Amino acid sequence: MQNEQLLQKINSPADLKMLTLDEMKLLAGEIRQLIIDVVSKNGGHLAPNLGVVELTLALHKVFTTPKDKIIWDVGHQSYIHKILTGRKEEFPTLRQYQGLSGFPKRKESEHDAFGTGHSSTSISAALGMAVARDLKGEDNNVIAVIGDGSMTGGMSFEALNNAGDLHKKMIVILNDNEMSISKNVGAMSQYLCDLRTGETYNKIKHDVEGWLKGLDFGADVLNAIERVKGSVKYLMVPSSVFEELGFKYLGPIDGHDLSKLLEVLEAAKHVNGPVLVHVITKKGKGYEPAETSTSPNKFHGTGPFEIATGKKITDPEAPVTYTEIFGKTLVELAEQDTDIVAITAAMPDGTGLNKFAESYHQRFLDVGIAEQHAVTAAAGMAAAGLKPVVAVYSTFLQRAYDSVLHDICMQDLHVTLCLDRAGIVGDDGYTHHGVFDYAYLRSMPKMTVMAPKDENELRQMLNTALKFNGPVAIRYPRGSGVGVPCEGELRELPIGRGELLREGKDVCLLAIGSMVQPALQVADALAAGCIQAGVVNLRFAKPLDKDLIMQVAATYGRLVTLEEGVLAGGVGSAVLELLNAAGLLQKVQVLNLGIPDEFVPHGDKKYLFRDMGLDNGSITEKITAWVKGADEAK
Repeated sequence: MQNEQLLQKINSPADLKMLTLDEMKLLAGEIRQLIIDVVSKNGGHLAPNLGVVELTLALHKVFTTPKDKIIWDVGHQSYIHKILTGRKEEFPTLRQYQGLSGFPKRKESEHDAFGTGHSSTSISAALGMAVARDLKGEDNNVIAVIGDGSMTGGMSFEALNNAGDLHKKMIVILNDNEMSISKNVGAMSQYLCDLRTGETYNKIKHDVEGWLKGLDFGADVLNAIERVKGSVKYLMVPSSVFEELGFKYLGPIDGHDLSKLLEVLEAAKHVNGPVLVHVITKKGKGYEPAETSTSPNKFHGTGPFEIATGKKITDPEAPVTYTEIFGKTLVELAEQDTDIVAITAAMPDGTGLNKFAESYHQRFLDVGIAEQHAVTAAAGMAAAGLKPVVAVYSTFLQRAYDSVLHDICMQDLHVTLCLDRAGIVGDDGYTHHGVFDYAYLRSMPKMTVMAPKDENELRQMLNTALKFNGPVAIRYPRGSGVGVPCEGELRELPIGRGELLREGKDVCLLAIGSMVQPALQVADALAAGCIQAGVVNLRFAKPLDKDLIMQVAATYGRLVTLEEGVLAGGVGSAVLELLNAAGLLQKVQVLNLGIPDEFVPHGDKKYLFRDMGLDNGSITEKITAWVKGADEAK
């Protein structure tokens, strides 16, 4: 095969098995170029995928999917896997509406053994598959590929502990690139660094070898030691923690050395029990701007960028993001109150806490990818008199549900949860849409839940939350604000009070958070059709503004609730509960609009909102038909 023809002829893993080692090395270069080309246009997880090209090639050379099961932790590094398993021609549609998912998806391919999107799940899933295999009398291999960042999640340790005890035949590939989304923290990170560098072992080995060589019989003893299993390393340093847990430990291995990878994976394949292969890779390998970037987050998940420079393609006129407003405001508040502390789960950049970390290092805590621990640690801080702020993506707070309920709410502790990426997030898809928080948070006693209509209101809500004594959650969307000017003065909002933004006479729109601006636009469109709509900014999902809702219910007789969250148990449900308790449901008509009872796919938000009937045009049509239909029925 000629170099330019290699990728063209790879349509399945079987084609890869026909290649020589030298051809595989050439193929690695072609794959890297394809990934760079597509991600530069579509956005996506660039650096993680560039780092696992050789590893993925080796896995598919040694193992045979779909019979053998490869489970990718998080799954953001599965692009090469997709290219090799029959999805090469579709790869340019990556993360696009109705195109390839950016994560493994069982419905997308039989080669995707397990759907993922959140971290630290792969070893548990692999162990479950290994147990099922043995119970069914099958003989396939099960391989979990997990990054060192995901190893900071407690679920990984639970799975390792159980797997070592059950002693099932399975392989864990520890893809160690020293990074998750941001630079890794914690004892496990340091432990892996020690394994990588082997400083203790190398120092002891050097000292002992020097001593032995100085003796008359030293050379013979040294040769004998080198011949015994494990050589000097096993005689002079403790075995790895993975071996203590019952795993055979192989490594560290250069994750870009195809020859060594093939050799070690072939060996691991024949071990009758759990094996951990420690592979060292370089995030962003093969693309200089990603390799040399001083910010680990820059090319982890990226929007479109210029290939030649790595510069992101952005709109210079776009308003400041909610994330930036949050981070700036928190620093401002922390200047005035030394009890304020900030906590993140491995995402200081993504949540906007990087400036806080720089300004108040001693008051900043990055716990690694461990949301449950982050929340309970915050509860401990609150119990000790501090004012912790936990900044986390909405979709990831789901992983800490019990900690929020049991450790914060039951003790009525003053913890502020700031939920970034709330609502539909677009290209990352259903594993990352933050659409469930209204529903599960409002069910928790003592919890106060608010959502800003714009970036200025986010500032006021953060200030309000830190002045309030109790559990608070603020949820706000991904991306730019609406472009309103921010007040210089920070003020407190009255808890549980909304605001009437526009008066009408035919119907009243009760909107919250990101749906307030669309509600105002819909009201304009309705007015063009001779329907006069009032608009209320609820501000609070809990407690609801009972007085204002009762007032507009009596005035209008028709209410429409608008939320960028699931309808089941969401804000619309809360309004219905309130009206029912007041005995008004026989007198007031209510239309609830929000996320339907289904998992929303990935794609451009404008298409997703259109498909759900939540774009302005669809909302206007629904309300028009509803109001006119009701009037005609009278």
